[in-house]
Amino acid sequence: MAFYEVYSHPAVIRYRTSVCTKATLFMLVVLCLTYIAPLLVAYRSQGFWIKRKTYEEQPVVRFQYQTLLLVATSLQGDYVAWSTFPHLNNMLEANLRIPAVSVREEDQNQDGKLDLLKFQLQLPLKPEEQVYSVQLLLTFSYQLFRMSTVVMQSLAFVQHSSPVPGAKLFISGDLRLQQRTPLPHRGLYNTYNVSVIDSSSHFASAYDLTTIMRSYQERNLTTVLSCPTPVWIVGRAAGSPFELNAEIRYPLEIISYHPGFWETIKFAWIQYVSILLIFLWVFERIQRFVFQNQVIRTVPIPVGKPHLS
Repeated sequence: MAFYEVYSHPAVIRYRTSVCTKATLFMLVVLCLTYIAPLLVAYRSQGFWIKRKTYEEQPVVRFQYQTLLLVATSLQGDYVAWSTFPHLNNMLEANLRIPAVSVREEDQNQDGKLDLLKFQLQLPLKPEEQVYSVQLLLTFSYQLFRMSTVVMQSLAFVQHSSPVPGAKLFISGDLRLQQRTPLPHRGLYNTYNVSVIDSSSHFASAYDLTTIMRSYQERNLTTVLSCPTPVWIVGRAAGSPFELNAEIRYPLEIISYHPGFWETIKFAWIQYVSILLIFLWVFERIQRFVFQNQVIRTVPIPVGKPHLS
């Protein structure tokens, strides 16, 4: 007559010992190695406590309609200039030249956030004047909302020079975010929500490009215009204005930030548990071998069977 297995269950055997024995010491060592060793391995393998993470966000950028233009009209240092700051324009006197300016911002993908600034400028010149270099400063309002709320005033600086007088300058680039330190993971970050240029100042030093850029670069959070190759076009007809065309995009940014407490703990816990499972598997088999083979003497007691006390 053939037999087959209809049911099975593991038999439980308890191994007992007194407090001050080798078996007790062995179990203390095993517990320490099982639960503390994975923590040390995860910590020493680098990156246990995550200190910096990144995320992607499309910034909300608005052109502030603040402009400062400086154009060299000779190799000897003659210049003409213009700005949207009345106090500076009053200081320029004979060097002031009023251009025709056209500005348009576009939302190309219709997501509710502007993607592109088209800035066009035509600077009238005298017949004897030629353009050898251009410096243009534009200011922007820059905002982020996904993690911490970032509100700041930033700028884009355009500069190009040539030994050959030009008729047009074309620039196409991205307004990129630059971070020296990560942002907080939440809260309001408005440290730099102040004007890049003090338009209320009556002193020429407040509008000096060297002073402006030095102060701006001391910030931990800035924007910079990334423009691979400006196009300098020569051959300006007599009496025609100098033209400057700039296309500035507001691209998707990869932003660095300090993660919060729970995000840090979650990342550390995943690393710890993944290593702990291996240690649990290994030391479980070590304990089974030691006690089943009585490497360390204990009293085995099958569960459910009477035993002498």
